[in-house]
Amino acid sequence: MFKNKWKYLVINILLTFLFFLIFSADYNLLHFINSLFYLCFVYLIIVLFMYTSKGGFFDGVTFGFRRFKSIMFTRNGYLEEYLDKPLPSENFNASIYQSLKFQAISLLVLLILLLFLYYAF
Repeated sequence: MFKNKWKYLVINILLTFLFFLIFSADYNLLHFINSLFYLCFVYLIIVLFMYTSKGGFFDGVTFGFRRFKSIMFTRNGYLEEYLDKPLPSENFNASIYQSLKFQAISLLVLLILLLFLYYAF
C-alpha cells in the first residue's frame, strides 16, 4: 500500500496546501501551519492508536466481550469459537504502521520547522 513513502509525503504536503487554499480566510504562513497541524494531528492519532493496539492493550477487553457474547447469545451450548478468533494485536500490520509513523513524524518535523521559521522572523 505505502511502497513509496516519499511520494506519499509529497501528496500529504500538497493535500495540506489544497486545504490551505480552500479553507483559509487569509493566505499567510500561520494559516498554512494550522492546516498542516490538522493533517499531522490525524496521522498522530492513528499512529498512537495503532501503537496501543500493537502492544496488546485491547486484547483483554476484546476477549472479554467475545466471551460474554458467546455465553449470552449462544443457544446451542457453549461454542468456544471466540477462542479461535485472532486478537487485535495478532491482526496488526507492521508495514502500514511503519509507513503511517513515517508520515506522522515527517509532518511533525515540518510543522516544528515552520513554527520556528514563523516565530524567528
